[in-house]
Amino acid sequence: MKFNEIKQLIKVVEKSDIGEIEIVEEGSRVRISKNSSMKPSPVISYAEPVGFQHVLPEKGTLPVSPAPVVEKTVPLEPADHFDKVTSPMVGTFYRSPAPDADPYVEVGDHVKSGDTLCIIEAMKLMNEIQSEITGTVKKILVENSQPVEYDQVLFLIEKD
Repeated sequence: MKFNEIKQLIKVVEKSDIGEIEIVEEGSRVRISKNSSMKPSPVISYAEPVGFQHVLPEKGTLPVSPAPVVEKTVPLEPADHFDKVTSPMVGTFYRSPAPDADPYVEVGDHVKSGDTLCIIEAMKLMNEIQSEITGTVKKILVENSQPVEYDQVLFLIEKD
């Protein structure tokens, strides 16, 4: 979507009763929303990686948020007992290679050094994050599609 088209959409949203609009086109997503409690100010975000496909909601319906991540309950010892896998960059955390694919790892899975744990998207590049240790995944600390910071703890792994 071109910048001028986005500017036109912003004007349409500002002048209408629409609170939010989201458009998926050619592998990118543009969402424009306004906050009704303050002066309307549209927000534009580009969060979806290229190659992901979405089904647009039917006319007159609101987009549905993805279901929250459900983890297996595993009794945890203090976090100091586990090795921490941290994000090497700022970006968006993805548990699987595609929205309809199974996650790389689940709580309780055994991983080896070199196994892919997740993807961090940064500047439209997909960066596979691999385990540097062999052990069992005890906790996944980030939800799918959540923004992450540099050095943020993503996983707790108990070394073998």
